[in-house]
Amino acid sequence: MRITTRLPLSLALIFSFTVAPFAAYAAEGLPSVVSEALKRSAIPQSAVGTYVQEVSGKTPWIAVNETAGFNPASTMKLVTSDAALELLGPTFNWKTQAYMTGTLNGDVLDGDLIIKGSGDPKLVTENFWQFLRKIRAAGIREIRGNLILDRSIFEDMPYDAAQFDGDPLKPYNAGPDALLLNYKVFAFHFLPNIARNQVDISVDPPVATYPVMAPALTNGPCADWQGKLMPTMGRVSTNFAGSYSAACGEKTWYLHPYLMSHSEYFGVVFRQLWTDVGGVFNGAVNNGLVPPAARLVTEWQSTSLPEVIRDINKYSNNVMARQLLLTVAADVLKVPASPERGARVIKTWLANKGMDTSQVVIENGSGLSRTERIPVGVMGRMLVSTFQSPTMPEFMSSLPLVGYDGTMRKRLTKQTVAGRAHIKTGTLNDVRAIAGYVLAASGKRYAVVCIINHPNAVGGQAAHDALLQWIYENG
Repeated sequence: MRITTRLPLSLALIFSFTVAPFAAYAAEGLPSVVSEALKRSAIPQSAVGTYVQEVSGKTPWIAVNETAGFNPASTMKLVTSDAALELLGPTFNWKTQAYMTGTLNGDVLDGDLIIKGSGDPKLVTENFWQFLRKIRAAGIREIRGNLILDRSIFEDMPYDAAQFDGDPLKPYNAGPDALLLNYKVFAFHFLPNIARNQVDISVDPPVATYPVMAPALTNGPCADWQGKLMPTMGRVSTNFAGSYSAACGEKTWYLHPYLMSHSEYFGVVFRQLWTDVGGVFNGAVNNGLVPPAARLVTEWQSTSLPEVIRDINKYSNNVMARQLLLTVAADVLKVPASPERGARVIKTWLANKGMDTSQVVIENGSGLSRTERIPVGVMGRMLVSTFQSPTMPEFMSSLPLVGYDGTMRKRLTKQTVAGRAHIKTGTLNDVRAIAGYVLAASGKRYAVVCIINHPNAVGGQAAHDALLQWIYENG
C-alpha cells in the first residue's frame, strides 16, 4: 500500500495557513552528568539544544533551548528521510528507463539510445551493468546513433563542489543528478609492483577512455600516502604526479572527478561497460529529452526506499540524501526538482504536523551545510510523531544501532545502553549532534535530540554518550 499525504500537502503549498503556538509545558533541564561533561569540555549550556520526550507522552521530559535554530549537521538527514518515507511511501523505488528511436535491424540500432533518469541514489556499477545487460537482452548490440541522456526530472543548476570546504575531490562533495552513476566517484586501487619497479593502478568503474598516470614507486615509510600522490583530476585523465611507497601495500582511494560533468562521467563509464557486455558504440553522448515517438526498450528498478534510507542514515551518505530531497520535490510538485522546492515541500510537511518552521532552514537536506538550521523541539516532536506513523519500523531500522553498526558502532560498546538505542550522529566543525530513540531499562522509549553548536563541540561526544546512558538508566 502506498502511504501518501500528497493532496493536503499540495494544497498547503498553494494556500497560506497559520500554525497554532505550542502548548505551555514544564520540562527539566540537563541531567548533572551531562552538565558536568559539557563543563569539562568548556561548552556552555547556551550552545546546547536538548529535547527528550517519551514517545507516547504529551510533553517533553527535557527541553533546553528547544526553540532556537541549531545547525544539525547530518541529523538533518532524519528530516529528509522521514518526510520521504511518509510522502513517497515505503514501496517507492526509482526507475531508470531506456528508449530507442529509429529502426532495429537485427541487433543493429539505426537510431539513438535514450536513457532517462529519475534520480536513483544507488545506481552503482553493478546495477548499471545489469541494466545494460537488459538492453542487450532486448536485442540491441550496436548503436549507430548517439546516446541521449534525459536528466530533466531535476532542474539543471550550477554546482560548485568546492563551496563547502574547498576540497572538491572529496566524494561527499559530489552534486546530485537525475542520472547519478556510482555516486560520481572513481575508486583508485594502488598495488606496488616490486618486480617492475612501478605502481599498478586499477580503476572502478573501469574506464578505458580515461587514462590514469601512475605515481613513482619509492621505498620510504607509508606516511601521508594520499598527500604524497599529488593527484590532478581532469575532464579526460587523472595524473598522480607524486610517489607511492612499497611499504603501503595495497590501498584504495575514492576521489570525485569534479571537473567532469555528470554527463561526461556517465558517458565514459557507459562506453566501457557497453563494450564489456558485447555492445558496439562510437557515437556521441548528449543531453536531451525522450522524443514523443521513442519506444521503451527496458527499465531498471532500484532497491526500495527503506533500503536507500538505511544507507543514508546508518552511513551518513550525503550524496544520496541530496538525491532524496530532490526526489521528494519532483514526486510531490510534478515539476523539475530543485533544493529550494524540496525544502518547501518538507517545511510544509512539518507545518502540517503542527510544527513551527520559522527557524527551519534546509539547503540540501543532507546536513553538509553551514546554513541549515532546525530547533531541537521541532526535530524531537517530529521523532515522536514518526513513532506513531505506519512507516515507523522502516524509519527506526535505518538508524545506527548504538554499539553495533553505522556511525555508532564504536560508541558506548561497554555500556548497558548498547543495543538499546537507535541514534543518528552529526559532525561538522563546531557541530556535534545526536538524534533518535532510546529504549530505557524500564521498557519506555524516548525520542532524543541533542545538538551542540560551539567551537569546542569536538569535545561534546562525552556529553552525548552520558545523556544516552542516563536516559536508559532513568527513563
